[in-house]
Amino acid sequence: MDFQGSLFEAPTIEAPLFEGVERTLLSRGAWIDIGRAWLPEADDVFATLVRDVPWRAERRQMYDREVDVPRLLHTYGVGDPLPHVGLARARGALSAHYRPELGEPFVTAGCCYYRDGRDSVAWHGDTIGRGKTQDTMVAIVSLGDPRRLALRPRLGGSSISVVMGHGDLLVMGGSCQRTWEHAVPKVAHAGPRVSVQFRPLNVF
Repeated sequence: MDFQGSLFEAPTIEAPLFEGVERTLLSRGAWIDIGRAWLPEADDVFATLVRDVPWRAERRQMYDREVDVPRLLHTYGVGDPLPHVGLARARGALSAHYRPELGEPFVTAGCCYYRDGRDSVAWHGDTIGRGKTQDTMVAIVSLGDPRRLALRPRLGGSSISVVMGHGDLLVMGGSCQRTWEHAVPKVAHAGPRVSVQFRPLNVF
């Protein structure tokens, strides 16, 4: 069975999914949307991702030495079939819902596997590519154990936190990638979690 769908006619989820999505306005033109228990079949999607995604470990230069990236990674590029039909439907629904604001579809899916509380991601914005100079969106679907996503303004000010639970959706939009940073901090105890980040073309 082909789960890919076309970039412009991806299978979609029913519109009522977005009825419970709430927007929070941040500073300097940034915003986030949050939808709780947003993804149908979250249990099956999570099990499939843990089992079937070709996860890889990476090492990155940190000052004068190489260190392990504290999570496993895989990216599904433009045209790559996604590992579960639920993700293809989710991407289609997100593209249809946000196209009036975004002006284009979501076409890639970056996946991060947080194996336990020691896995994390440091403060950053998705500013490689067009996200450095243009408003854009990144839609995150969280699966598995709850983890805290922290956000802070780049120029200083109050930070906020969102605990992302199993099947939750968080969309960062407007100037969020340029004017705010986000992170998933380490915690003492946590079970496995997979984060799927849907992005438009040339946003990393």
